[in-house]
Amino acid sequence: MQTNPTYSSLVAVGDSFTEGMSDLLPDGSYRGWADLLAGRMAARTPGFRYANLAVRGKLIGQIVEEQVDVAAAMNADVITLVGGLNDTLRPKCDMGRVRGLLEEAVEKLAPACRQLVLMRSPGRQGPVLERFRPRMEELFVCVEELAERHGAVVVDLYGAASLSDPRMWDVDRLHLTAEGHRRVAEAVWQRLGYDPEDIEWRTPMPATVAPGWITRRVTDARFARQHLLPWIGRRLTGRSSGDGLPAKRPELLPYEGPAA
Repeated sequence: MQTNPTYSSLVAVGDSFTEGMSDLLPDGSYRGWADLLAGRMAARTPGFRYANLAVRGKLIGQIVEEQVDVAAAMNADVITLVGGLNDTLRPKCDMGRVRGLLEEAVEKLAPACRQLVLMRSPGRQGPVLERFRPRMEELFVCVEELAERHGAVVVDLYGAASLSDPRMWDVDRLHLTAEGHRRVAEAVWQRLGYDPEDIEWRTPMPATVAPGWITRRVTDARFARQHLLPWIGRRLTGRSSGDGLPAKRPELLPYEGPAA
C-alpha cells in the first residue's frame, strides 16, 4: 500500500459504531472515529470532502438498502463499511443472509472507490459477549474473505487487546468511549498507509484495582435498568434506536471541524 497517500474524500457507511456513539460532544451530538479520521485527512488535503451515512441500530439489510447505493454514487476515494454486528446480537440471526448481504455491499462499494476499508469490530470482555462470539467470528471470517477477493483492507480491532478492556466502553457496554474511538481512528489511519501518530494504540491501559463486589453489583443493576432492559424491549417490539433518524452527514461536502 502507498505510504502517506493523498485522498480527497471519505464516505463512512454503517451503524452506531460509525455514527460515533458514545463519543458525546458538549452540544449533545456524537463525534466518533470517522469524524476524527476525516479531520486528520482534511488537515493533509485542502478541499477534503466527507460524508457519514451511518445511523445507529441499523442491520446489514438496512445498511445495504439505505446507504450502500448512496455511498457508491458519491465516488469517494475512501469508503469505510462496518455492518452486520447488530444482526449477530439478535436472538434469531440468519448468518447465511448476513454474509450474502455483506457480500452484496462489498461488490457494490469496492469498484466505486479507490480504497474500501472493512473492519473486524472490537468486542469487550464479559459474559454476555461469549454467547454471541461464534457469530461475530463467523462474520469476521467473511470480512477477511471479501477483502481478499475485492482488494479491500481490513482493520483488525477485534484482535486489539486495548479495545477489549471494559474501561474502553461506555456504561451501556455497547459503544466505545472517546478514548476508544480515538484508538479506532488511529488504527484506520495507519491501515490506510499514513505515518503513525500513536504507535501504542494497541497497548492496553495500565492495570487498576478492580471495584469491589458491591460496587460491581450496583453497576450491573444500573446497566440492566437503564440499558439492557430497554434494548430487550426494542428487540421484542421490532423497534430500533435509529428509527426515524437521518444520516449523520448525508452529503459529501468539504469537511469543517477541528483536525484530530
